[in-house]
Amino acid sequence: MNQPTERTRKIYRATWIGMVVNIALSLLKLAAGILGRSGAMIADAVHSISDLATDVIVLIFARISSKPEDAGHNYGHGKYETLASILISLTLIAVGGGILADSIRNIRLVLTGEIIGRPGAIALIAAAISIVAKEVLYRYTVRVGRQTDSPSVVANAWHHRSDALSSIGTLTGIGLAYFLGDKWRIADPLAALVVSVFIFKIAFDLLRSGLGELLEHALPAATEQEILNILTHSKEVTEPHHLRTRRIGATVAIEAHIRVDPRMSVLRSHQLTVDIERQLKERFGPNTLISIHVEPIETEKLSSSDSEKDKNI
Repeated sequence: MNQPTERTRKIYRATWIGMVVNIALSLLKLAAGILGRSGAMIADAVHSISDLATDVIVLIFARISSKPEDAGHNYGHGKYETLASILISLTLIAVGGGILADSIRNIRLVLTGEIIGRPGAIALIAAAISIVAKEVLYRYTVRVGRQTDSPSVVANAWHHRSDALSSIGTLTGIGLAYFLGDKWRIADPLAALVVSVFIFKIAFDLLRSGLGELLEHALPAATEQEILNILTHSKEVTEPHHLRTRRIGATVAIEAHIRVDPRMSVLRSHQLTVDIERQLKERFGPNTLISIHVEPIETEKLSSSDSEKDKNI
């Protein structure tokens, strides 16, 4: 049975901490929303409950993605982690849609002359606690996600931040409705509407990134140029071409062709590729998947190069 790696342990730790915080906040906000008569706080509680679902997704897919390659998955299971980040983004879209629909309904009620009930002070306190707790949780989780290069953990961190943003909107709306009287009761659903837009923005950014990875998007141009610089670090290597790059979860895959002097020994060309692989793994991580194909320099170019050397002599 495979023991969890240090990377997997960090992911588990961050996610379990998030689950405990989310359970506590969900119960607190739900109770505060009911007792404080705040629709915005109840919606905020639902958002926190959705965080629990994404925590479970991360835990399940982190275990799957950490499995080594096998007969059916020659490149490992990293794409499962990408799938997890997409599921989280879809959850965020659903949560944002629910908050948006509820806020529009309440705004319409106010505009037709109905007075929304004044929220209680307990809802204000719960919103303030949620903002602090979720922002701290976001900062911790996104740091772990970047350290482990985990797209699903980073996506989950942004889910935490979206909850913090939701609570800021909730606090603003509840505060205006609580302190400024009946005319400002509409501030509660208006704040929720603005927050839903932020949630949609975060969700679509995560979805675009995850789909790009599943659809085999290449690494950024600047990163590919960095790879080309590594390939030609040795003067014995020329004309790198057919460069192909992609991400497989937290792993980077690199394929490239290089040209060397056709008179070079097999041993020396092998040593060159080993050195290139070492440099690439130092830059992109020890699990980087690398395939280097060696080709001879064309005869015409080789003769031209030799002539130039003779002239210099």
